[in-house]
Amino acid sequence: MQKFIIDGGTPLQGEVSVQTAKNAALPIIAACILTDEPVVIERCPHLKDIDAMLDIMRHLGCTAEFDGDDLKVCCRDVALNVINSDLTGKLRSSIFILGSILSRCRRAYISHPGGCEIGLRPIDLHISGLKSLAVKIADDCGVIYCDGTEMRGGVVNLDFASVGATENLMMAGALIDGDTTIVNAAREPEIVDLAQFINAMGGRVSGAGGSVIKVRGVAKLHGCRYRPMPDRICAGTYMTAVAAAGGKITVCGVVPEHVLGVTERLKQIGVKLTVHGDSVTASMQGRPRPLHKLETNVYPAFPTDMQPQFTAALAVASGSSVVVENLFENRFGYTVELAKMGAAITVKDRVAVVRGVPKLSGAVVRAHDLRGGAALVVASLAAEGRSVVYGVEHIDRGYEYLERELTALGAKIKRVDCVAGER
Repeated sequence: MQKFIIDGGTPLQGEVSVQTAKNAALPIIAACILTDEPVVIERCPHLKDIDAMLDIMRHLGCTAEFDGDDLKVCCRDVALNVINSDLTGKLRSSIFILGSILSRCRRAYISHPGGCEIGLRPIDLHISGLKSLAVKIADDCGVIYCDGTEMRGGVVNLDFASVGATENLMMAGALIDGDTTIVNAAREPEIVDLAQFINAMGGRVSGAGGSVIKVRGVAKLHGCRYRPMPDRICAGTYMTAVAAAGGKITVCGVVPEHVLGVTERLKQIGVKLTVHGDSVTASMQGRPRPLHKLETNVYPAFPTDMQPQFTAALAVASGSSVVVENLFENRFGYTVELAKMGAAITVKDRVAVVRGVPKLSGAVVRAHDLRGGAALVVASLAAEGRSVVYGVEHIDRGYEYLERELTALGAKIKRVDCVAGER
């Protein structure tokens, strides 16, 4: 177990490059099962969530090894092993495996997925969608048994534009007879990235990025080399850290349109932004301005994965803000830890009232989930004095070498091993 020790109060300065998107790489890794030929995923991030997905892939008989920053995957020999809770309990995205295994093998057996404790996140949309493709599904003692021997294309109307369900259904339709149409599909950039990856293997996916996606099944997919998109949440986290701590940084390797939901809000709280190609320069002096309302929703609205970090910045705003979380009912758990630093946040159900304070003070806090952990880092960078952030393993699920990148921006942060019996 490890912790971050952060001495706050230092404005950030310099350049940082954005890692490859975790939320793009995970479904792409799962989609490698669709071909029996080798696949190379370029610049795949070294993250705990990636490791958890690779453990599942190896359990299924695939090989997966890093060659520097490139991940080489080969799923020539796929075994229909039950993916038990020891594997799925670490990773919500393990549910992606269902669509790809069913598409290729017509059967799949998987325990219910785990992940961050930020809400119920039911998988009913995945299950009902697969049933629309003639998959027979039974749930016995927490194991989902799927029989896709009669799978065929069909029309799936999603009640909610779920990213995971959309991706799962895209993979499920890739190798089956007929056309699969996904109505009310999610529109996130990661959806487009997965479609481009499947098409790079010889698939036929169209409409990604819109509300209707069509997948025409093909007989076989081939291997390829592919570089996934940059991580828009990491980019937003760095820019939001500047809003909280002050300074001027340039975030390189960004797709500016992917982060519009964040950058528009950053402008509203006083961050000056300049876009040059694939780089965004963010600068901030003084305290952030408050927001009348910050409301999360599906893309292209403000992303739920940026809500904790932004709330941490609003904690030192020059007035009161209201934050509304529309996607996950338990996402405000991190505010208890922010309160230890002097933040004045009142939460009721899915609404938080954030009364900005002149300063936060360093404290001992603990991350309980990925983005909540990032929020504690953002707050610690802005706080006066020293903070100790436990639960770094949660942060490592989505941020690659976060302390190294922040140190390059002038932050005083170091990773330290916990001693025996500590927290």
